[in-house]
Amino acid sequence: MKKIYKRLSYKERIVIETLLKEGKTKNYIAKQLNRNRTTITREVNLWVIKPTDVYKADLAHSYAVDANKHKHCSDKINDYPMLKIFIFRNLLLGTSPELIAGRLKILYPNDPIMSISHESIYTYIYRHRQTKLAQKLIKLLPYHHHKRREKRKFGTKKTRIKNQVSIDDRPKHIELRLEVGHWEGDLMIGVGQKSAIGTIVERKTRYTFIVKLENRKSETVTHQFAKILNTLPKFITKSMTYDNGMEMTNHQWLTENTGMDVFFAHPYSSWERGTNENTNGLIRRFLPKGTDFNNVTEEQLKAIENNLNNRPKKVLGYKTPNEQMLQEINKHKGCL
Repeated sequence: MKKIYKRLSYKERIVIETLLKEGKTKNYIAKQLNRNRTTITREVNLWVIKPTDVYKADLAHSYAVDANKHKHCSDKINDYPMLKIFIFRNLLLGTSPELIAGRLKILYPNDPIMSISHESIYTYIYRHRQTKLAQKLIKLLPYHHHKRREKRKFGTKKTRIKNQVSIDDRPKHIELRLEVGHWEGDLMIGVGQKSAIGTIVERKTRYTFIVKLENRKSETVTHQFAKILNTLPKFITKSMTYDNGMEMTNHQWLTENTGMDVFFAHPYSSWERGTNENTNGLIRRFLPKGTDFNNVTEEQLKAIENNLNNRPKKVLGYKTPNEQMLQEINKHKGCL
């Protein structure tokens, strides 16, 4: 007699998610659901590969329903489960279709099955936009058209920060990103102006630090920045470009204690620190406006930081900031 396979229900996937959060094994979960251990293992392994991966019942079920509905459709993503899982997993992590396509070229350079254009990924998502999973993925797609604020005149505004050095006096080679070690810094402000986190981004590698802050006082900000920057090799800490926020009035102390030159962008000219601003936009996808940063733990910030530093970027040739930074460090060692 042919065995009839019964697909996992949404309620069963809720149980799986709950028990995994409690630290239960796949074998234990299988017994609780009266399911074959292989069924549970296959289901969990689709979504949980690294220790940081989290199984989510709603997304897993939406994927299963979508896969069953389109299992007879003839397109590359549906035809090759390994490709489909790779694409969906990365989309759910917030990676853009363009970066996914580029990353596949690096990871599977000679595998035609694992090769796909970003246009094909977009086409697939919007072709099936009526499904719950596609609707979730569409919400995660990056914004391509940002409204820019009208540029303000900054020539007549007087600064309140003493002894600051303008970006106009910054060495021109820094703008070209030819060497590692030049950073951009900023604060992200929480709800009600009552909390903040610091962000520091290296211009060439796009390597990012997210800094937990107790307050916005200049001494606090510069001391926390220095604490992180002083853990790095000296050739990686050459300069920082900052905006005109009062949290950087202690910039001379930062220079004395890190050896970094600090330059200040013009008021209302966020594009002069474009790398930092773009990174802050990515962080806002995890911590949207209205977030009270006092309620965000260092562990949560570290998880976001790791996500950004291990996300491939087109501008880096689809390498990750972490890979690019390690390459710079190894190149420096080779020159010694």
